[in-house]
Amino acid sequence: MRDDRQQKVSASHLKRNAYLYVRQSSLRQVFENTESTERQYALRQQAIALGWSVEQVIVIDTDLGQSGASSIDREGFQRLVAEVSLGKAGIVLGLEVSRLARNSTDWHRLLEICALSDTLILD
Repeated sequence: MRDDRQQKVSASHLKRNAYLYVRQSSLRQVFENTESTERQYALRQQAIALGWSVEQVIVIDTDLGQSGASSIDREGFQRLVAEVSLGKAGIVLGLEVSRLARNSTDWHRLLEICALSDTLILD
């Protein structure tokens, strides 16, 4: 029997890329909390297990060491929002989705865009 995650993934999702967003709040966390960073990168395997090819899994990790308080200085988050807005994303993966944005406005905007573009979110 397929699990709930697999049931939600459709052929239209798999035609688009999977975007894995990796972030730590500070450079200190990047160097001291390596297990968290490794767990985030390991989500790539979740996308592959759900049916995306290795080439379709796009890792966005340019915001490592940057606070999630605002999206203004986070190129990676801005790229993620743009890709989802353009309909290029079938799924967005992140460990503890709060890493995507600590600012509720940024997080809710991304959620709304995901809903409008039929993009899944895996936490």
